[in-house]
Amino acid sequence: MKRSIIKSLCFLSAVLILSLPLYAAAADTIKIGATEPLSGTFKDIGERYLDGVVYAAKVINAKGGLLGKKVEVVPIDSELKPDVATRKAQNLIMKDDVRFFCGGTGSSVGAAMSQLAERENVIMYTYGMAAATMTGAKCNRNFFRPCANTDQQSYALAELIARKGYGKVAIIAQDYSFGQEALAAFKKKLAQANPSAKIVAELYHPAGTKDYAPYISQIIAAKPDVIFTPNWGNDLTILLKQGRPMGMSQKIFSYYINDEVTIQALGDDSLMIGNMGAEVYTLSIPTKKNEEFVASFYKDMGYYPTWLRGKAYVATMFWAEAVKKAGTTDVDAVIKAWEGLTYDGPAGLWTMRACDHQAQMPLWYTEIVAKTKFFDHAFEAPAGMAEAKDVSVPCAETGCIMKKK
Repeated sequence: MKRSIIKSLCFLSAVLILSLPLYAAAADTIKIGATEPLSGTFKDIGERYLDGVVYAAKVINAKGGLLGKKVEVVPIDSELKPDVATRKAQNLIMKDDVRFFCGGTGSSVGAAMSQLAERENVIMYTYGMAAATMTGAKCNRNFFRPCANTDQQSYALAELIARKGYGKVAIIAQDYSFGQEALAAFKKKLAQANPSAKIVAELYHPAGTKDYAPYISQIIAAKPDVIFTPNWGNDLTILLKQGRPMGMSQKIFSYYINDEVTIQALGDDSLMIGNMGAEVYTLSIPTKKNEEFVASFYKDMGYYPTWLRGKAYVATMFWAEAVKKAGTTDVDAVIKAWEGLTYDGPAGLWTMRACDHQAQMPLWYTEIVAKTKFFDHAFEAPAGMAEAKDVSVPCAETGCIMKKK
C-alpha cells in the first residue's frame, strides 16, 4: 500500500513538473481569437483582415510584447455564420481562457459575438463589422468598434455627393442589417446635405448574388447621376463587372472602392477610374506615420497593407494601447481604460467614445486613378478627408443605453 501511495505521489509530482512550462507559457501569453470567414465565398476578405491582426501582434511582440507578454492570434473560421463563430469562440473561452476576440466580416456575426462577449465577460472588438445598431440600440459594455459604422461612412459619402452637386442617386446594397442600415444612414444625411437630391432607385439583393442583371436594369432605367453602394467583396466585383457592359456607366461612390482585389478582378481599369470611396484606413493617407507604417509593412511582408490589412492593424494597435493603459489583462480594467482613450496612429487621431464604444475618427476620401506608386493597375489617390465631428452621430441619437457592471 505504501509503495502504491509513493508511486502515485511520484507520478503526480512528475505531471506537475512537466506541466509547469505549459502553465508558464500560458501565463506569458495574451491570446486574441480572430473571428473571420477563412473558407467559402468571402475567404479572401477574412484572410486579409487576419493578416492585419497577425502583423500587429508581430510588431507588438518585436517590441517586447504587451505588458511583457507575447500576443498570440488564434484564427477562428466563422464560415460567416453567427452560430459557428460563437460556438468556436465559446470553446476557446472554456478551454483556453481566451478573453479577447476580434473580427471584421459580417455584422450578423458581430452581433452574435457581441452578445457572447457580454454573457461571458470577454471583449469583442471589430475593425469592419459596421452595422450601426451594434454601438446603437444593441450596444453593450463588452463590445468596441475601432472603425467606422454605417452612419459615419454613409454620412461621409452623402456629404461628398452633395458637395459635388449630384441630384439623382441610385442606391443598392446587400439585404441584411449592414446593407439596410448603410442605405438608411445615407438617405438621412443626403436629405440634410442636399434637400433637392432624389433617390431614384433603392435596391436590395441577397449577399453572394451571382446575377445582377435585374438590379442593373432597374438602375439604368432610373437614369441616376451617380450610384451609391456599401457592397463589399464579390458583391462589389460582380456588380461592376456585369453592370458596365450593360450600360451602367455612372460614377460609383462606395465604402470599399479602393479594394485592390476588386480592381484586379475587373481586369479593365477603365471600369473603375473616377469612382470614389471613403474609409478609416487607406494606403494613400498623407501622414508621416502612415508612410512609415506602409514602408515597414512592405519591407517585412513584401506587399502593401491595403484596406483590410490596415484597418485590422490599426484597430488591434488601439486595443493594445487600452491594455497598456489598464496595466492588466483583466477585462473590466481594459474596458475602463479603453473608454475615452485616444490613439494617434497611421490613420490620424482615434478616440473611443465611452457612451457607446464607437470610435470617433476622420474618414479619408479616395478616387481611383490610372497610375499610382503602389500598383501597375488603377488604384486609389487621396481625395480629401471628412473630419470626425462632421460624420459623428451624437450619443443621444444612437439609441445606445450602456449598462454598467
